[in-house]
Amino acid sequence: MEQRPAAVIVLAAGAGTRMKSATPKVLHEMCGRTLLGHAIHAARGLDPEQVAVVVRHQRDRVAEHALDVDPNVIIADQDEIKGTGRAVWCGLEELPADLEGPVVVMAGDTPLLNTETLAELVNHLGSNAVTVLTTNVPDSTGYGRILRDESGAICGVVEHTDATAEQRKIHEINTSTYAFDAAFLRENLGNLGAANAQGEMYLTDIVELASRSGAGVGDLVLGDSWLVEGCNDLAQLATLRTEMNRRIVHKWMVSGVSIVDPATTYIDVDVEIEADCRILPGTILDGRTRLASGAIVGPGQYTDTTVDEGSVACHVVATGAHIPAGTTVPPYSIAKR
Repeated sequence: MEQRPAAVIVLAAGAGTRMKSATPKVLHEMCGRTLLGHAIHAARGLDPEQVAVVVRHQRDRVAEHALDVDPNVIIADQDEIKGTGRAVWCGLEELPADLEGPVVVMAGDTPLLNTETLAELVNHLGSNAVTVLTTNVPDSTGYGRILRDESGAICGVVEHTDATAEQRKIHEINTSTYAFDAAFLRENLGNLGAANAQGEMYLTDIVELASRSGAGVGDLVLGDSWLVEGCNDLAQLATLRTEMNRRIVHKWMVSGVSIVDPATTYIDVDVEIEADCRILPGTILDGRTRLASGAIVGPGQYTDTTVDEGSVACHVVATGAHIPAGTTVPPYSIAKR
């Protein structure tokens, strides 16, 4: 039986300075949603009682966008104290004081992380105080390393800057995604210090506290590390966009959509396509575009456009258009609502 989390806390307070952009990192877009939009969508898919988004850098822009994505999210402001531990504390402060059950904590910049993975993480919590989502990567430079005791249980997480030379050889990494027991989290967040190389309140210290106290630390080890790949600069954003698009295109092909050249076809997450459509090379399907069975489109860009059954719209740019069934749109047309 699947557990319903009491809350999800999405961390979106960071400045993202490596993006070298005036746009906050979590507001950069890929495949039809912002990074934060992907995170909120995955979180809301769990049907939690509450979703809180922790903000700080360009606070008003990020908060406004979060509420545009989901008017029911709770906005939590991180104060001047640095660190993920403090960010979660600020998020928890905005949630009901009597909150009980699992609390999921996730980053706002891992756009491939989906509801299914988060649900599995919650179901792994059981009687543990915390369950940590981990994965193995060939090059773990820069990531927090997972520490395990003699029995194989997780006993801590060490950040790269604080790790010994031996610990840096570990390839199992922390993904900054957790399921916590709400009571344990509330009781122990106040005990976090900042005695580390960054001078920050690390949320990962809660994992060590849970291990030392015998409260229980579980794990879910992902085989597909793409799901938790974060985004720190525009090059990584492009890589993640390519991977997400590859998965979207593959999903439609195996459902009966003929995509002639997947490498030059770009499809947003909210696009809907019926079987037996044909998509020609050099096609972009944006927004809430809908293609009915038998439609043939491309090359071209189709934004928030409905193409009804059996219609042909090739070499067309369409925005907010409705192309009726059986219509052939002249090539090089611009179709608007």
